[in-house]
Amino acid sequence: MIKVGILGAAGYTGGELIRVLLSHPEAEIVFANSESNAGNLVSDVHEGLVGDTDLRFSSEMPFEKVDVVFFCFGHGKSREFLQKHAIPSNVKIIDLAQDFRIKGDHDYVYGLPEIHMDAIKEAQHLANPGCFATAIQLALLPAAKMGLIGDDVAVNGITGSTGAGQKPGATTHFSWRNNNMSTYKLFTHQHLHEICQSLNEVRPASSLVITSPIAESQEGAMIDFIPYRGDFARGIFVTAVIKTERNADEIVEYYKDFYETAAFTHYTDNAPDMKQVVNTNKCLVHCEKVGKKLIVTSCIDNLLKGAVGQAVQNMNIMFGINEDAGLKLKASAF
Repeated sequence: MIKVGILGAAGYTGGELIRVLLSHPEAEIVFANSESNAGNLVSDVHEGLVGDTDLRFSSEMPFEKVDVVFFCFGHGKSREFLQKHAIPSNVKIIDLAQDFRIKGDHDYVYGLPEIHMDAIKEAQHLANPGCFATAIQLALLPAAKMGLIGDDVAVNGITGSTGAGQKPGATTHFSWRNNNMSTYKLFTHQHLHEICQSLNEVRPASSLVITSPIAESQEGAMIDFIPYRGDFARGIFVTAVIKTERNADEIVEYYKDFYETAAFTHYTDNAPDMKQVVNTNKCLVHCEKVGKKLIVTSCIDNLLKGAVGQAVQNMNIMFGINEDAGLKLKASAF
């Protein structure tokens, strides 16, 4: 059994991670850390787990008793935590924050299984991709590898309220969010850094560098991303528009081949809807061509494929077990 520790276990991602791991056939939760909830039943905070577990939150962090620890912190807190705490070198780390997603002065592998499978298998420390980043990358990676991104790409994405985390805020209250919609972080979303990093990894050397409005260099094909807040709890729905002369059938076949062996990312011939992926670790991708415009649709569950589902998928790969262990989750038709 894989012995697991969870830090930041009281938030949305912590609760969803516990829910998934309780049904994992080869994992056991050793501790779920939360200083503010220490001693309380996990099910008192994550009420959907009533009757499923008698696990209690712990203030202790016995790293010597685990094989892997998940960081479910807010962004910026993982680096801060590691500066103050020593984790044994034999313990694997999977960080769900954005602290180590960009290549730099660290050994963290960026954990997007569709393109980084071999590196994930050997990883000791892993940076789990962001939710919008996952959906947008999976929409655009085949196009980038084909060399189709030769001009600016218009991307729109809408996310559920759980994407904002559990801490209440002005834009998360039900009375504000219900029957409402708004934009935020126009062209400046923090996930653009990791999106461009991955797209540039796979693009042909002869094609334009892929950049964004927040990059240091403004030369190349720009990813113009407009995020929206939706009036639903979970899910992400993305559309991307690419200008290209390439034949539609050729593009569709390339997308199908690209994801043929992916465990959870599937090309669909029919335009997907978000209900097909909510409560699953799936990503559904679809392409349509109208004139010279290629429209790519991608949808995921932001808490699963966009966060803890992908993190558990990465854990499975890191420990050499079935990639889908604990993740055979089905969508509801209603």
